[in-house]
Amino acid sequence: MKISVVTAVYNRSGTIRQAIESVRSQSYADVEHVIQDGGSCDDTMAIVRQAADVNAAVVSEKDDGLYDAINRGISRATGDIIGLMHSDDFFAGPDVLATVARAFDSPSVQGVYGDLQYVTADDPPRVVRHWRSGEFEHSKLRQGWMPPHPTLYLRREVFNDYGLYDTSFNIAADYDAMLRFLTIGKIKLVYIPEVMVKMRLGGESNRSVERILQKTREDYRIIRKYKVGGFGALALKNISKIGQFFFKDALLK
Repeated sequence: MKISVVTAVYNRSGTIRQAIESVRSQSYADVEHVIQDGGSCDDTMAIVRQAADVNAAVVSEKDDGLYDAINRGISRATGDIIGLMHSDDFFAGPDVLATVARAFDSPSVQGVYGDLQYVTADDPPRVVRHWRSGEFEHSKLRQGWMPPHPTLYLRREVFNDYGLYDTSFNIAADYDAMLRFLTIGKIKLVYIPEVMVKMRLGGESNRSVERILQKTREDYRIIRKYKVGGFGALALKNISKIGQFFFKDALLK
């Protein structure tokens, strides 16, 4: 079973090396790293060429934003299973993809996901927020629940059957895709109860008040699109994050 890990990157010379090295360090052998660069104008591509495995599938070309780059990477991927490694993220340990592969032993499993930790940008060992996602239940969608997107791995057929990321959403296309897979596709998910990925704080959706408001508008549009609630679901989606800050120490015990 080949696992393709797709990384979309643009001007991330400070973090791309760790992302690449965390993929290369995985104990699972059959891994394809698909790197989709958006035409970086810093040292990103020099680092990619230096750090990436010789078999990595690397392309550098102009794109129409993050989700267009991700779609391009997925379209080039040749694996049976496809997941993402954002250029600011890294795996929590060397056996993450081996665990993912075991979770797909059953042919009925269409996707797996796990837990996520947010870390500080300048001190990655420092955990700021712990997202313990828990088992999926369809009723949770009305409470704004979704799996941590960077931990989600899907069979190729899910993308073939239900589509890629909708680039009409600038910030929340991941939320749109996950709700599409879960409500229209009704895919079978398996939860891996361990931290799979560590994500640096300071992502696209939270870098300014304007971006936060845009994300909120997109989230609400998506919630209504898939008929999983309204303002209540939107409020619960944001309120549920509070405990990830205050109870992270308890969750880690």
